Amino acid sequence: MTLKKSRLDPAFLERQKRRLTELRKQILQVRRGQSSEQDAVNAESNDGAREFEDDAQKLTTLELEGNLAAADDDRLSNIERALQKIADGTYGLSDGSGAPISVERLEASPEALYTLDEQKSRDVAR
Repeated sequence: MTLKKSRLDPAFLERQKRRLTELRKQILQVRRGQSSEQDAVNAESNDGAREFEDDAQKLTTLELEGNLAAADDDRLSNIERALQKIADGTYGLSDGSGAPISVERLEASPEALYTLDEQKSRDVAR
């Protein structure tokens, strides 16, 4: 099987690589901030009298943050894969079918690994 190579413009690829690297950096910075916040909440709850409503609110917040962290994990994984695809020369080609991903989609979501139709099918299957 011959590996298809991307036919995207080198300047576009370089721009996307910078965008992906910056996105990765932003997600990791947010994650470090959330970790610090969680440590502060844990220390605070160990210090004084406990209110059950406060605990419930904190648990809800932590659950939401956990869901966001899971989404961030998926996004980070896609960013890493997209950066690898740039290095391999396959960026802009679907991981599923090898079909070209539209430039418009890549500009909107530089970490896209599938065509829009393929991504919709994958989202429905989840």
